[in-house]
Amino acid sequence: MGGAGGAVPPQLEQARVGRAGGLAVAEPLPYAVRAQAENFPVALSLLPGRFRQELMILYRFARMVDDLGDEAPADRMALLEEVYAELAGGSPTRPEVAEALEMCARLRLGTEPLLRLVEANRIDQKKSRYRNFEELLWYCSYSANPVGEVVLAIFGRRDPYEVSLSDSVCSALQVIEHLQDIAEDARRGRIYLPEEDMEAFGVTEADLFARRASSRLRRLVAYEAQRSANLLQAGVELVGRLSGWARLAVAGYVGGGRASLEAIVAFRYDTLGHLAKPRRPRTARHILALSLGLGNNWRPR
Repeated sequence: MGGAGGAVPPQLEQARVGRAGGLAVAEPLPYAVRAQAENFPVALSLLPGRFRQELMILYRFARMVDDLGDEAPADRMALLEEVYAELAGGSPTRPEVAEALEMCARLRLGTEPLLRLVEANRIDQKKSRYRNFEELLWYCSYSANPVGEVVLAIFGRRDPYEVSLSDSVCSALQVIEHLQDIAEDARRGRIYLPEEDMEAFGVTEADLFARRASSRLRRLVAYEAQRSANLLQAGVELVGRLSGWARLAVAGYVGGGRASLEAIVAFRYDTLGHLAKPRRPRTARHILALSLGLGNNWRPR
């Protein structure tokens, strides 16, 4: 399950990670602060240390892999191949991989979800366009859905039906993030808006580099936002199937997705000219409603 991005506070740039919640954490971890600032949902900060630390291990690993695929100055594919081999062979040289493998051993979880996260970044090195929404959801099965599977395992949940509900939530969150980051992705040469939909709405690749979204692009973003909302609602049952800390955690992901969609709507679907990120109070309201079993009929507004 994913979350919205954000800038790293300068005062945290030199932060180091030690031991917390009884779990050994390698020190230093260069991606720890970015993972905390960018991807750690609001509700998860309320969780007991044993859960929070496992989740941070997952996010540090995912942040490291994403950075290798997006920003490494060296051969990115070669670096990702190294991480894949470290995971598959169980012989890590990177601390983020080492602690992720230790986490999998504690959870009695195979490395397959983590391997899929690496594969998503390998896909990004080779593929930059998606013909239709179904193909985009295939990509999400590598880039987003494995996170939800690991999160459920952290809370001791392995039911296949619950994993399928999690897949809907995670895919929705990934598509929402793509809608928020259209310009940034385009500058990297990647377009996650389905080509069939761009053609249907008369949107060209040049439209994605404008300072403000055209009316055509805004209509397309609205269309994809509704698809994301439908996916998010398809998975909301998962919250009701859980209890305790697991319920709060998953409510955090779903609530974050709802708040992000409402931010996109608030800017009239112009995610080129505005940073369509939700405010924490709005996210918190959604989390509270979901935790109390309310708001099942939500629609973005």
